[in-house]
Amino acid sequence: MAAYKSKTLATWLALLLGGFGLHRFYLHGLADRWGWLFPAPTLLGLYGLQRMEQLGQDDRLSWLLMPLLGLSLAVAMLSAIVYGLTPDEKWQARHNPGQPLRASGWAAVIAVILSLLIGGAVLMTTIAFSAQRYFETQAEAAREISQ
Repeated sequence: MAAYKSKTLATWLALLLGGFGLHRFYLHGLADRWGWLFPAPTLLGLYGLQRMEQLGQDDRLSWLLMPLLGLSLAVAMLSAIVYGLTPDEKWQARHNPGQPLRASGWAAVIAVILSLLIGGAVLMTTIAFSAQRYFETQAEAAREISQ
């Protein structure tokens, strides 16, 4: 019999460590291809954030890399929301067939609420930062053309 896969634990893993794909590895094992797509953009985005702290906001590589972090975190938050809102019966049929039903309780609901708050903030910040840098670049190019 396969190990029990807790909906609550999967939701919290997606919320707290989803940027590294740990929720996917928990559910599907280390052979999960989708899980391995999380660490690279997260680490590149963190590298971009570090570059911006060291070199300032004018470093173009950092503002190209940082949205990767935001998108990776937003996808992880969306995963947490989907996991937490999946009905217990459907979760049980998909991840724990043949095992007795265990109710997920309030811990999963709290994780969903936090994921909504964090995911919304991360997504809005990523969009705002990317748009700001894009328009600043366009304004700079227009200034150079007019000179």
